[in-house]
Amino acid sequence: MSEGSAADRSLRALADPTRAAILRRLLAAPDGRATVGALAAELELRQPTVSHHMKLLREIGLVDGDAEGRRVWYSVSAGERERVAEILDAHPVARMTGHVLQRIIADLSTRFAGTFSPGTIERYVLESYDLLADGATITRYLPSLTARFAADRLSALAAIERPAGHDGVPEVLFVCVQNAGRSQLAAAILRHLAGDRVHVRTAGSAPADAVRTSVVAALDEIGVPLGGEFPKPLTDEVVRAADVVVTMGCGDACPIYPGRRYLDWPVEDPVGLPIEQVRRIRDDIDTRVRDLLGSLS
Repeated sequence: MSEGSAADRSLRALADPTRAAILRRLLAAPDGRATVGALAAELELRQPTVSHHMKLLREIGLVDGDAEGRRVWYSVSAGERERVAEILDAHPVARMTGHVLQRIIADLSTRFAGTFSPGTIERYVLESYDLLADGATITRYLPSLTARFAADRLSALAAIERPAGHDGVPEVLFVCVQNAGRSQLAAAILRHLAGDRVHVRTAGSAPADAVRTSVVAALDEIGVPLGGEFPKPLTDEVVRAADVVVTMGCGDACPIYPGRRYLDWPVEDPVGLPIEQVRRIRDDIDTRVRDLLGSLS
């Protein structure tokens, strides 16, 4: 691994508030080391949560583990202590409290009580945070985006497990490459037209950091709100939950499952185009969405 890529992975890892809190505790420990149990008690976290983050920190070389009998003592790798301390002091997200994700897990456990176990919810929250943080260039809103992303994935998982024809509401998934243009245009228009008659989701095979401003402007011109949507990676459960999967330029990235209706719309990518061309793409998608809604009805 090159020096630059190692630094990038370290920065992404420390953008997670729980990992940052773990490393702070290790750096501050009297002998520079601690067990998972001790860290969980100090941070008021569950031991599986600390273990999850410790595994990643070891994989990227920021933490070492030394076994003594049945216990493993963890410490910041000797060659990384100075760099880790500098990143923790400089990075605003790394200074966040490690309780943020635990709050998200607790809130979603309340929301999905009786549907999923706390362990399942914790796994989806931690995985969702990792998926977003790994590709994010703007990390300021990662906790709130994690909550929305995890909730959407859990809702999709719940839809998979419900009996066929559970509520008569079709599920539509729009997928493009960056989830920042075409799929967001299509989803916003379908939500606006269908309301609660259709469940709409989006995803990207290589999501960008934000929805394009030209897309937001083009939707605003026709009175269609984006609704706070954001680019998110394509995950298995949202495809499995969908009745209709609409792809736009993402090739073979979307898995194929029996019983779903797959459509591929040959729509131009609006990224980097002037607003006049974005409007034409918007209107093309609008026509396609109206035809799709008619077929769903």
